[in-house]
Amino acid sequence: MSTDYNGYITTERIDGADDGPLAGTTVAVKDNISTEGVRTTCGSAMLDDYVPPFDATVVERIKEAGATIPGKTNMDEFGMGTTTETSAFGPTENPVAKGHVPGGSSGGSAAVVAAGDADMALGTDTGGSVRAPAAFCGVVGIKPTYGLVSRYGIVAYANSLEQVGPIAPTVEEAAQLLEVIAGPDPSDATVRDATDERGEGAYDYAAAADGDVDGLDVGIPMELLDGADERVTEVFWDAIDDLESRGATYHDVDLECLRYAVEAYYVTAMSEASSNLARFDGVRYGQSGGYDGNWNETFARAREEGFGEEVKSRVLLGTYALSAGYHDKYYKKAQDARAWIKRDINDALDEADVLASPTMPVPPMELGESLEDPLTMYLADANTTPANLANVPAISVPAGETDDGLPVGLQFVGPAFGEKEIIRAGSALA
Repeated sequence: MSTDYNGYITTERIDGADDGPLAGTTVAVKDNISTEGVRTTCGSAMLDDYVPPFDATVVERIKEAGATIPGKTNMDEFGMGTTTETSAFGPTENPVAKGHVPGGSSGGSAAVVAAGDADMALGTDTGGSVRAPAAFCGVVGIKPTYGLVSRYGIVAYANSLEQVGPIAPTVEEAAQLLEVIAGPDPSDATVRDATDERGEGAYDYAAAADGDVDGLDVGIPMELLDGADERVTEVFWDAIDDLESRGATYHDVDLECLRYAVEAYYVTAMSEASSNLARFDGVRYGQSGGYDGNWNETFARAREEGFGEEVKSRVLLGTYALSAGYHDKYYKKAQDARAWIKRDINDALDEADVLASPTMPVPPMELGESLEDPLTMYLADANTTPANLANVPAISVPAGETDDGLPVGLQFVGPAFGEKEIIRAGSALA
C-alpha cells in the first residue's frame, strides 16, 4: 500500500465476513465513520486517540457483505473543507495530479481509490464532499437522497445535509456499494424505505448502470456554468455531445435560486456545526483542557488546542448566526433560501429526467492555493451544495481531462430517491 500521498490516517485492517456481495474487495472508510476498536479521528487533534465502542451501521453492512476495510482515510477536519488540507494529520496529495489537491472533505477516500490502494471507499457528503474529490481524482462518487443511507455512527457536522456515499472507479461498482449500505435502520429515524417511493426492486442500483440514455432528457442549469473555468466547460460540453450521440437530449434550465446556494449552505452548515461540536469540551470527548479551577477556561483551552483554524472559524460563524438578534437575519433567511432552492429544483426535475453540470467549476487547485484565499474554496462548492440543500441524489462521473491533464467531473442530479436515474445517466460516461 502506497502512503506517499497521505491518503490514510490509520491502516489497521478490519476483516469482513467470509462471503457476500463484496467478498474479496477492499472498502476504505472515511475517518469520521465509527469503527469498533479502531480509532476514528475526524482528521482532528481533538479526537487523536478516540476509539469508538461500536460500528456505524454502514460499516456493519459492508463487513456483513464480505468487504475488508484496509484503513481509515484522511479528511478535512470534521468534514470542514474542500481540499483535504485542513486535516490535523497533514494534507492529502492528488495521486493522479501531483502537486494538486484531491478535493474534500472525503479527499482521502477518493485518493486511495484513484491510487488503487482500495477497490472502493465510503465518504460523507455535506455540501459536495464525496462528489468534489471524485471529480478531482477522476473516479465516481454518489451522494444519495437524504434518508436513503443510515447516518448512525457518523460523527455529525451538519445533520440535515450530510449523507454517506460510495466512491469507486466505475458507476456500476459505486452502485453495487450503494446497494449494500442503503436501506432502513432502526437506529436512525431519518432513514426511509425507498420501496415506498420507487416500488419493488428499489435497491437494485447496479442493474441500472446499463449505459442506456436513449430518450434521456437532461436539464442544464446555466447558472452552474456561469463563471466556471473555460477548461472545465469545454470538457463538460464535449461530454454532453457524447450523451447526445447516444440518444439523449438537453435543454437549458433557469434556476436563479442557485445563485444563493453557497450562502444558504454555509449559514446552515456552520450553524448546525456550532451545535454539534459543542460536545467536544475535553470532558465528554476530546483532549483535556487541564482543569485549574475554572471550567469555562478549561473548556476554552481544550477547544483552542484541539480544533484547527477552519473548524474554529466555522463554529464561531455558526454561533453568531444563531445568536439572539441575528437568528432571523441570517439563519431564517438561509432556511427560506433553502426552501426556494428545493422547490425550484423539484420543479425543474418535473421537466427533465436529470439535471447536469460540471461537478466543480474549476480543475483541482494546487496544494496550498485555496488556503490563502478561503473565499475561493467556499465558492468552489457552488455546483454541489444545491443537491444537499434540496435533499436529492447526485453523482459525479469522470467527464475527461483538461488540456493540461487535470480531471474534470460531470454531475447528474435526480429526483428524491431517483438514484437509478442518475446511475443510468452516469454509466453512459463511466
